[in-house]
Parts: sequence; C-alpha cells; structure tokens
Amino acid sequence: MEQNTENLETIIDLLNRGVRLFANNTLTLDKRGGTWEEKSFTEIRDAARSFGAGLMLLGIKKGDRIALMSEGRREWLIAELGILYARAVNVPLSIKLDPENEVSFRLQHSESRFLIVSEPQAKRIEEIKNKWSQLEGIIYLDDNNLGLSFSTICQNGKEWLANPDNSKIFADNVAQIRSDDVVNISYTSGTTSDPKGIMLTHGNYISNTLQSASLIKITPQDVTLTILPWDHSFAHTTCLYCMMYYGSTIASQEIGRTPMETLRNIPKNIKEVRPTLMMSVPALSKAFRKNIESGIRQKGKVVWSLFEFFRKCAYSYNGEYFNRGCGWRALLWPLKKIGDIILMNKIKDNFGGRLQYFIGGGALLDIELQRFFAAVGIPIFQGYGLSEASPVISSNSKVNARFGSSGMPVHFMEIQICDTDGKVLPQGEKGEIVIKGGNVMKGYWKNSDATAETIVDGWLHTGDMGYIAKDGFLYVLGRFKSLLISSDGEKYSPEGIEESIVELSPYIDQCVLYNNQSPYTIALVVPNISAIKSRLESEGLKDSKTDSFTKRAIELIWSEICQMRRGGKHEGVHPERWLPAAMGILQEPFSEQNHLMNSTMKVVRPKVNERYKELIDFLMTTEGKDILNTRNIEAIQNQ
Repeated sequence: MEQNTENLETIIDLLNRGVRLFANNTLTLDKRGGTWEEKSFTEIRDAARSFGAGLMLLGIKKGDRIALMSEGRREWLIAELGILYARAVNVPLSIKLDPENEVSFRLQHSESRFLIVSEPQAKRIEEIKNKWSQLEGIIYLDDNNLGLSFSTICQNGKEWLANPDNSKIFADNVAQIRSDDVVNISYTSGTTSDPKGIMLTHGNYISNTLQSASLIKITPQDVTLTILPWDHSFAHTTCLYCMMYYGSTIASQEIGRTPMETLRNIPKNIKEVRPTLMMSVPALSKAFRKNIESGIRQKGKVVWSLFEFFRKCAYSYNGEYFNRGCGWRALLWPLKKIGDIILMNKIKDNFGGRLQYFIGGGALLDIELQRFFAAVGIPIFQGYGLSEASPVISSNSKVNARFGSSGMPVHFMEIQICDTDGKVLPQGEKGEIVIKGGNVMKGYWKNSDATAETIVDGWLHTGDMGYIAKDGFLYVLGRFKSLLISSDGEKYSPEGIEESIVELSPYIDQCVLYNNQSPYTIALVVPNISAIKSRLESEGLKDSKTDSFTKRAIELIWSEICQMRRGGKHEGVHPERWLPAAMGILQEPFSEQNHLMNSTMKVVRPKVNERYKELIDFLMTTEGKDILNTRNIEAIQNQ
C-alpha cells in the first residue's frame, strides 16, 4: 500500500522526486525522423523549467490559463509542467474538438491568455484564429513562420535562468506553489448542452497517483505506449503521473500525416517499443480483437479451429480470473499450456512480446472481451473513474481481479452506495456511487451551482449506479442519473438534446435518449399524433390506417430529429456525435401514472430503461436501426 510518506504536495514535488530517484531513467520516448528519441527525467525537468521561465517572461502569473491542444508527445508533458512552474493553469483540449465552436467556447469560458498548438492542430485553427480576440497569442510547438514558437520560449527561459538572480526569482515563485492550486481546467459535458470545466489541483493528482499505486504496482523497468489522448483524464493520470511516480517510461504514439495513418502506426509502434503495459478503452480493445481474429482467419480453417479450441479451454481454465486454475480447472493446465506454445504466445509477439496486461478505462468493458484477452495471455484489468475524481476510483489488478467487476476501490478514499435521497445503502444493494477523498475535484470553473449539486459535504456524487459485493469488488451498472456514455468513455448530458427535439418539433411530445457504452445513441419518442394527422391530411393522406400514412408519419418524425444534423435547419445546436442514429416510437407517454415520471414531472430514466429494455436492444440491431422497422410501424398503427 502506497502512502504519502514523502510529503508530496505538488506535481513539481513529484517531478523532483523522479529526478532524485531516477535521474537518468528514460521518462519519454518519441519517434522523430524514423528514430526513437529518449529523454531522461532530468532532461524533461530542465526543459520544463526553461519553458516555465519563458512563460514568466511573457508576463504569465499565478492562476493564468493557457490552453494546450496537441497530440500526446514529450512537448505536451513539458508544456504542462512548464505551465505549472509558472504557477499557471493548463486547459487541455481534445484534438477532436471543432475549432470554430467547441474550442472557441472553451477558450472564452476559461479566459485563456495563450493557446499552445501542434503543427496538425495549427493547420485546423489557422483560418479562425483571428476570431479569438481575447487570446494574447498562439504558441506553436513546432517551429514555423506563423508566430511565437515553443523552442524560442524555452531558449529565452534557459538564458534568463542562467543568471543567478533570475534563478532565485524563479525558485521563489515555485516555492509558493500549493497543493490546492489548480493544475487543469478539463472540460467535460455538464447538465446542459454547454460543457463544464473541472478544476483539478496538485493535491488531486498527487492523491490519485498514490491511490492508483495502492492497487497496481509498476517498476522503473516498465514501459507504456500511450495511444489515448493525453487530455483524457484517464491517460493523463495513469500514463503520465503514475508512470513518473514509479520511474517508468512513457512512449508516445507516432503521429501520422492523417488520423488514419496515426491509427495504422499503432501495431508498428507496439512492435518497436515493446511496451510492458498499456492503457485502453473498449473501442480500442474491440479493434485489437478484430485484428487478432482477422489475422488468424487468414491462416486457414485448421488454424482457426485450433484457436477456437484453445480459446475455449482458456476460458474454462481462467474461470472468473480470481479463481483461474483452481479446483477442477487445474486439470486444464496442460491444454492451456499447449495452446500458449502453439498459438497464444505468437499473438503476444504481435504486441511486442513483453506486454503483460492492459488497464481498461473509460466505459465498461463487456465480460466476453475480458475473457478473450485473458485467454490470449494479455488480460485487461478493468477500472472505473470519472474526471471529477482525477479520475481513478477502482481497478482490477494482477493480484486481485474478477471479470465483470470494476475492481477494488482505491485506498485512501471513502466510498458509499446511496439511494436517491442520499441515504447510505447496505453492502450489496444498488444505488449511486458516492466517494470522498483527496482525489475529489475542487469544483467546476465558474459554476458554483453545479459544484454544490455534485459535491455535498465533501462527497462526490458520481451519477453512476453500482454496488459493492461482499468480497469488496465494485460493480458499476450504468448511469444512476442521465449522462449518455459512449463506447470510448466520453460522456454527454442528454437533457439539452431532448429539450431541443421536443421544442423544435410540433410532432414530438416527449423524447428520451439512451446510450450506455453503445455504438450509437437512440431516441425513444412519444409522437404528437393529432399534429401528425393534421399535417398528413394537408398532404392528402387522410386514412391513418393505410401503409402510406404510417410510412410518411414515421419519416416525418425522423426528419424532425434530423434537422439538428449537418445540413438541417438546426445544425450545430448540439454535437452531432450524440444525436440519435435510431428511433423507437412509443405508444404510451411517460407519466406519473405509469411511474415513468416523478412528482416533479421529470423522467425516471432507470425505469424507462427497464420498461423498454427489449425495445432498446432491438434498436441496437441492424433491423431496429431502420426507422421503418416493424415496431415503429405497429406503434403508429396502434395510436
């Protein structure tokens, strides 16, 4: 169990500890010009000091916000550490964001003074950067002729620090950094269509690094290849600061000329770097499995049959993982060993030959995928967390894992399961997961109301439903409240979209969206039949029992939803990725009478999901995704 015996208070303390204990260890590994370049703990620390000093020369002071939009690479880490040396705040931005709308909102809301960008992102913002009048400047990570460069700021800072008097000024400034100072304002989705800025402090990151270390042990010899975006809280803490704590190496994925080329670099980079552990999310895990199975099928039916046989043997041997090889399963060991020698070890070789395990974050990973990778010999240890918790709350590990669970809660954190009234429930009962500890965020930036709703008496209400089993494992069952959560772990509030659908369409009375680690969002729609009949009568369709009326009614409802998509009259009101891709028409409205609404006239989502589970599952099929499916036709005809 890791404890803060060294009195680490800030990330700068964590970095200095790394230099003291692992001065010449490789901290970062980046591929440049076809060659993997190593940078030690000392080199990264010195570069970050120079960049921090350079920012101070630009007039950056305590609490100033600087946005960072880049792929994961050593300059990302140097930039964040430099920002912290200058006592400023990093606002990490996803490279997937739309510059004109999403990036603009975050820059304005955070009141960022500068934006740091990589070359691929610079190309995306070039046409609209003049609209960001509040920005004092853009800092380019890659040298070009566009403006202020990262290397110039570092060089200016290095020369300034060479003067002993300036070095003392810098040291005095750093000495004033406190545990409660904000490190990041990380934007996520709030309870409206506007995202919320999560304030995470030095103390939050230190706490969560030590909490994570209480479950999973890493060594200075370990290497991770980062294939998740560094602005993602999961990758940020586990790939950067946890690895830094243990003196391990962070290898950055090679960035291609296009997003597709970057994805194609992953298998190649894995073989070159030969990582010992990696972080993953369900979408990546599914892609890895697809590639594995595709490669085996290409070797012919005999090899595929052998693989299937040994895979099933491994499934039986592994059990629920915590009981692998126990009891009668021990009899399967010879078959499992033969399977490893003949097939599974060759699959592992495609992952560099040294990969021991994945740590899974983001959305929940289904048990079948967990069984598959354990059979291959590279288990995925599922964890659970959210950005507001810095983010790790629980995780499975090599020494303690159970398929289907989200692992054991981290040490140095309290956890409770509560009902809708906040009452603590007994062990084994289902309710909202609520936590308290040093990893709980400081609050939402410029949103005290949302902070007060989320953190009550120091307890963070996660909005996720789950329970703690008798053996201590945490099981996460989905959303306790209403956030949509996609297969890659991204979250978004549905209320704003639902309200827009109802308000903007006279033909839709009620709407509830659903996405719980699903490939796409679906809409459960209660139509306004009288309005639809009136509209279709004006089009000459007066008999509501005809096939033509039914078909046109369904198409009319769907066309209203599609008005928020690209090309529609309400385009851009909400992010397109969260808009429904399938629709289920309901015959009964949500009401207090059927218990699908509460006394305050709010939809009770868990009950809606339970009532319409069969329909939801149907809408996730190819047949169900067709809006003219049998269920929708029947629903219209029975109105």
